[in-house]
Amino acid sequence: MSDAAPSAAPARDGMADNRPFAFRAYPEAVLVEALRKMYLIRRFEEGAEESYMRGLIHGTMHLSIGQEASAVGMCLPLSDTDQITSTHRGHGHCIAKGAEVGRMFAEFFGKETGYCRGRGGSMHIADVRKGNLGANGIVAGGIPIAVGAALSLKMQRRPDVVMSFFGDGANNEGAFHEALNMAAIWKLPVVFVCENNQYGMSVSTERSTAVRNIAERAAAYAMPGVTVDGNDLSAVAEAAVTAVQRARRGEGPSLVECKTYRHRGHSKSDRNRYRTKEEIEDWISRDPIVRFEVQLQEYGVIDEAGLARLRDEVERSIAEGIAFAKDSPSPRPEEATRFVYTD
Repeated sequence: MSDAAPSAAPARDGMADNRPFAFRAYPEAVLVEALRKMYLIRRFEEGAEESYMRGLIHGTMHLSIGQEASAVGMCLPLSDTDQITSTHRGHGHCIAKGAEVGRMFAEFFGKETGYCRGRGGSMHIADVRKGNLGANGIVAGGIPIAVGAALSLKMQRRPDVVMSFFGDGANNEGAFHEALNMAAIWKLPVVFVCENNQYGMSVSTERSTAVRNIAERAAAYAMPGVTVDGNDLSAVAEAAVTAVQRARRGEGPSLVECKTYRHRGHSKSDRNRYRTKEEIEDWISRDPIVRFEVQLQEYGVIDEAGLARLRDEVERSIAEGIAFAKDSPSPRPEEATRFVYTD
């Protein structure tokens, strides 16, 4: 979202600046754009869900509604030449990194105008021009890919970094541990981001993970590990900036754990029987979008009329994106295997 490192804004009225990090580090226009992207992620996924219910999308999907601050906050210090790897729950990362919702809807709809010409669908969107190396349907599958990409950047002596998103379930996979170890040994410019939404499918982290905070596992690989409130955009952004700047300086990887929550089930087939209504409602009361809206108004960045205009703009973008996808051509059956494999 930002092509340059943040620069601290001056304190107001000559007084000590006690505003949250993001409000001190970024211009107001960047903060409003962050909210716009959070709105866009939420409405994109709601639009995809509605399209699925109407039979316009087939297969399944994994929604990240409730996790918008994690995606947007972590991508805040990244430029177009920085890279990310994503997950099966990766629509938010894709949008946070600058993807066009029309092409994303087209990919969902299986159309030629989609990012992967309709061959990838919900779980395999990539946008290499924006640095998105792709989502991955394999749990922890993107983590070693990020390490390989970071090694490539280091060998080319490029100043860019790779950010690897994954869920809490991935931290118990062997690929997670092997990748963190290798990244630490070679001091690679990679930021590992665990979006801990409390459940790997239907299994709580309390039952599946020995440590209380997944970020504690960073100590085993001699890298910084930090746990933040993943529903607080400013807290996420502060951790992101620290980790990205460390990577750019050549000091190696970091592990950031964003504790958050998905409002929907694991996927469209999830009946949600393993979570209580009270638990879900408690997390919804901490909605990251509402919290950031309140902060923006509290610090005079935007008013209610401005919020309404922003929501209207996003609604138009979503409507136009769905219309674009509907009107786009489907792949020709005789070309079904094109673009699927490479020589």
